[in-house]
Amino acid sequence: MYLGAVLIYLSVLAAIGVWRMRDAAATGDDFMVAGRSLPAYVLVFTLLSTWIGSGSLFAGAGLGYRVGLPALWQSAGAWVGIAIVFFIAPKVRRLEQYTVPDVLELSYGPTARLLGTITIVFAYTAIAAYQFRGGGRLLQLIAGIDPAIGALVTAAFCVLFTALAGMRSVARLDVINGVTILAGVGVALIYLLGRAGAAGPAAATARPDQLMIFGALSPWQAMGLLVPTLCLLLGEANIYQKFFSARDERAARLAVVGWIAGTIVVESMIVGLGLLGSRQVPGLTVSESETIVVRVAVDVLPALIGAALLAACAAIIVSTANSMLLSPATNLVRDVYQRHFRPHATAAEIVLATRVALAALAALGLVAGSFFPTVLSMALWAYTMYGAGITPALLASFFWPRVTPQAATWSIAAGMSVTLVWEIVALARGGYPLGIQTIYPALVASVGVLVGRR
Repeated sequence: MYLGAVLIYLSVLAAIGVWRMRDAAATGDDFMVAGRSLPAYVLVFTLLSTWIGSGSLFAGAGLGYRVGLPALWQSAGAWVGIAIVFFIAPKVRRLEQYTVPDVLELSYGPTARLLGTITIVFAYTAIAAYQFRGGGRLLQLIAGIDPAIGALVTAAFCVLFTALAGMRSVARLDVINGVTILAGVGVALIYLLGRAGAAGPAAATARPDQLMIFGALSPWQAMGLLVPTLCLLLGEANIYQKFFSARDERAARLAVVGWIAGTIVVESMIVGLGLLGSRQVPGLTVSESETIVVRVAVDVLPALIGAALLAACAAIIVSTANSMLLSPATNLVRDVYQRHFRPHATAAEIVLATRVALAALAALGLVAGSFFPTVLSMALWAYTMYGAGITPALLASFFWPRVTPQAATWSIAAGMSVTLVWEIVALARGGYPLGIQTIYPALVASVGVLVGRR
């Protein structure tokens, strides 16, 4: 039944994607930025579905299982970031570009654009990789499929689905995904709260530290969760690409209001599932705890509610994977293919090249996913790579016109390089140098160069 629920849901999405395939071939603008036609309500759901991915479903819920409500420090970075984005969204839409590297080149020149593209490919390939990994875990728990095979199946579906219609259909199908996520997660949480309440007050089912502000986390660790998430969101290329897809500036700003409300609700509910799941399915290891939502759906919830939650899990994985593939593929096509090989490419050639790039990035993501022990570690690496490499220079392009192209270029290079070096050393040593998480030296280097070389 559980596998059937997931397959039926994905089949419906695929069928709609095939039906709307004719929209993809219209123009390159349709494929990349939905013809700049998306209304506010579509933007709300596609922003929500893009942001709520395996990082929330597995890493966030797993952290909720282990530490309780303090896991929301990771989510809080997004909430603060979205509040800031409210003031940026109209400016972004006004630029009428396609990608974040487009914005970097407008402000700082072609070298900044190239470095931005490299950073996005690194970070987003990792983010796509843990969506595939999450899909593999989902299929393992509900159907006994080997997780590596499950990850391959997930990647294949996401590539085919995204290649069918590009941004126009992906964004509109995210309305279905968003509603499914809200309903599936919400009903499951209500059931678990009722079950806990039947046994006594809900608070009595949790350890005291799971209900504290920091709990088992130190303030330093809490900030190590918040800051990478904040930095990623403020510069997130998918978010900007969706703003470029907005009908107008007003639609972009209205969408942010709905997005922040939806993100707070959904991420809090997912952490809540992890917390309540720690009472229902105790004794899981760190890696196993990241599958707590799926385990609750299969082992704790009634079959119908469990099936709805698993459909929501599939929606979370697929919707984020689609966007995390489409954004870097768009960057590669515009920054490499069009610029250096086919500057006068037709719309059909651009769409075909983007589809090829989607497949190549998915293959790279499948390989990259094997180098990280948990989804959380992969998420923090990707968030740091992007947040330290891109975000300082990108925000400066909107708010600090005195920054020179040289300073911005060196800032991107510093953030990206320090992240790579620090993580390689941490991998070799089996822990962070001096116990300092990567975001701190990477962000200090990036901002320091940006300010020092202006």
